[in-house]
Amino acid sequence: MIKDYIENANFEDTGFCYTLSLISGKYKMVVLYCLMEYKVVRYNQLKRYLKKVSDKTLSACLKELESDGLVKRTEYPQIPPKVEYSLTEKGNSLMEVLDLLCVWGEKNRGC
Repeated sequence: MIKDYIENANFEDTGFCYTLSLISGKYKMVVLYCLMEYKVVRYNQLKRYLKKVSDKTLSACLKELESDGLVKRTEYPQIPPKVEYSLTEKGNSLMEVLDLLCVWGEKNRGC
C-alpha cells in the first residue's frame, strides 16, 4: 500500500519542491537574507556583501528573484543610474522560513 503511494507520488507537485525552486542556487538565499537585514540595497552593495560573485551571476540571480516575485527592483531616472532592490510582500513572507534556517544553523554549528 505504501509502495503504491510512493510510486504514484510526484515530488514536483509538492510545496517543498516549489519553495526549493524559488531559493535554489548558490546566492539566492544570501541575497534574500541581505535584503531582509538591510531592507533596501543597491547592486554594488549586494556585490560587496557577496564578495566573490560575478556581475553575470548576480544579475541573473536578481532577475530570477524578481521574476519569481520575491524581489522588487526600483530604477531611478538619473545619471548615473540608480537601482535599488528590496523584498516584496511575497519575499517578506519567506523570511520566517529563512530565519528558522539561521536559528537551526546557530544551534547546530558547533556540533
